[in-house]
Amino acid sequence: MADKCDLCLLGLIILSSLLTGTSGVDETRAFISSGENVSLSCNKTLSDCKSTTWTYNSFGHSEAVELITLGIKKKNSERHERLSLESDCSLNIKNVTGEDYGLYSCQKYVNDKQQGPDARVSLHVLHVSVSPSSSSSSSSSSSSSQTEISPGRSVTLSCQLYSYAGLSCDNWVRSRGFKLLWVNQTGVDLKTDSRYQILYSSDHCIITLTTTLLNEDDNREWRCQLTQGNQLKTSVRYTVKYSDTADTASETGVSVTAGSLYRVIVIIVEMAVFAAPTVILLQIICARRAGRKDSKHPEEEMPTILE
Repeated sequence: MADKCDLCLLGLIILSSLLTGTSGVDETRAFISSGENVSLSCNKTLSDCKSTTWTYNSFGHSEAVELITLGIKKKNSERHERLSLESDCSLNIKNVTGEDYGLYSCQKYVNDKQQGPDARVSLHVLHVSVSPSSSSSSSSSSSSSQTEISPGRSVTLSCQLYSYAGLSCDNWVRSRGFKLLWVNQTGVDLKTDSRYQILYSSDHCIITLTTTLLNEDDNREWRCQLTQGNQLKTSVRYTVKYSDTADTASETGVSVTAGSLYRVIVIIVEMAVFAAPTVILLQIICARRAGRKDSKHPEEEMPTILE
């Protein structure tokens, strides 16, 4: 009986470790869309942030990188300009990218000794990219973004979850109930519409949407969502905007030409307005001078000589 109790106790310890993470470590998960800002909590009672150190570890790398050391940002960090500390020592990351996913750890040091366990936050980033075919006016984009493309073109939107969990995407779906899906503006799953081709790749947690754009798709919004059961974890909005490159260029050219011509006409009119009084004044002066000259030196009639 004692052996069975020992086994039960061991099983409970293992189960508790699996559910709560590594023993002595407080770990939480954060889900964010690329392009947004996120605040990672340190979960510690601190009088100030001079004793706070934040480290980062990306998936597949054993060595952690220090981002904040005793309240001071590391200047050699690639994220230096996007990092800041809140008054409660939470770590802020601005304009999150797919490369920011990973494990962030907060430690408190007093007299060079760590106080308490690490507070860990595993950051998972949802990112959308676009691959329109045969469209020279298109551009890649991210969260809540737009791309200038034309109706009649085929476009593919790829939504990827950058995840730090040490698990495959299939394990995430099976064991924890996570799901990626594309929906329209009203939240309807686009799998129900035959004009959309939805493909899911469990190898890299990617779900793609492919469709041929219609005239009515201008300013249409699609959303990629990450859900866990009935709970929405995060989503990325994507808006399509059509452009009239040729018309815009033509209109711009006409505007420039008309503007230049208008300025020339204005200059000519101004010159005429200012020049006319001057010309009239000069004519008056010349006429008066000529009149005075004639009165002082009258012409003598020359006699006609007859042979």
